[in-house]
Amino acid sequence: SSQDLSEEFAEAARQLKKEAPGIQFGKIDVTHQHDLRKEFNIQAFPTVKFFVNGSREDPIDCKGVRKASTFITWVKRRTGPSTVLINSTDQAEAIIKADDLAVIGFFRELHNDSVEVFCETARDVPEMPFGMTTSGDVCANYGIQGNSLVVFKKGKPVHNEVLEDGRQNKLGLTRLIKTFTLDLVTEYNIETSVKIFDVPVENHILLFTPTNSETFNEIYENYQSAAAEFRGQILFVLVDTNEARNGRIFEYFRIRDIDVPAVRILNLTSDAKYKMPADEVTMENLKEFCQSYLDGKAKQHLPSEKIPQDWDKMPVKVLVGKNFNSIIF
Repeated sequence: SSQDLSEEFAEAARQLKKEAPGIQFGKIDVTHQHDLRKEFNIQAFPTVKFFVNGSREDPIDCKGVRKASTFITWVKRRTGPSTVLINSTDQAEAIIKADDLAVIGFFRELHNDSVEVFCETARDVPEMPFGMTTSGDVCANYGIQGNSLVVFKKGKPVHNEVLEDGRQNKLGLTRLIKTFTLDLVTEYNIETSVKIFDVPVENHILLFTPTNSETFNEIYENYQSAAAEFRGQILFVLVDTNEARNGRIFEYFRIRDIDVPAVRILNLTSDAKYKMPADEVTMENLKEFCQSYLDGKAKQHLPSEKIPQDWDKMPVKVLVGKNFNSIIF
């Protein structure tokens, strides 16, 4: 909520006052400041913007940051180095083991496009520590050759992304790394819904199924395997249809008991929904569905009402999705 964020924001201001007195924190109630709201195009609340060098042109949006500690990291990475330079294996281990998640960049040299993209990505992901190294000993210790970004979870490497000069997309890397703050498949509930929307991946796939069904384990395994292949591009969500509190999400996707297990893709930007054409939740069907969606070949799913029995009894015919094409065309 705005109140919670306001308190965390104030806490960050208190802590940074001693460490970085040059950074000023301010709060605006735009309900009374219409000119400022218009000038900075404030659409959602709360919105946090960072103004650099006294300029009111092009402030930087600070999105998805909710805790005081993350605000502090975000600001520090914007005003100073965004990553720690690692010179020894002991130093690397200390960073990897200090938190649940850590990201380390292994590079041949410090001056290339990959390093620049890595440092820019670190600025946008204040939730986890970032370090980088060119030390041959450190690279050899983790068996890494060349330019790579490695995500560590609970001290173990869980993802290795080879960084090729000029080819890496900062937004793509940011999305990929932020997905590690969630499980490979995230079960939808009140607590996780906020986290799901904080990860900047606009494509969500949802599996609607009862988690106590006989076929659940097999379906879930297939779903997890597909999730590993599309990490960073599509966020995989599980919705338990036995959970009464999930009723609103069933209504939103118009899922009925007879439809489950059902698989849908939602594009958060356009609000477009897509239905998996196949009935069976196999790994092949899931992969084909995800790929056809990413290639722009999937057909949008527009749920239709049932055709009313008396649709043609009156001079003005009643049309719904199911009979629209056949009657009009």
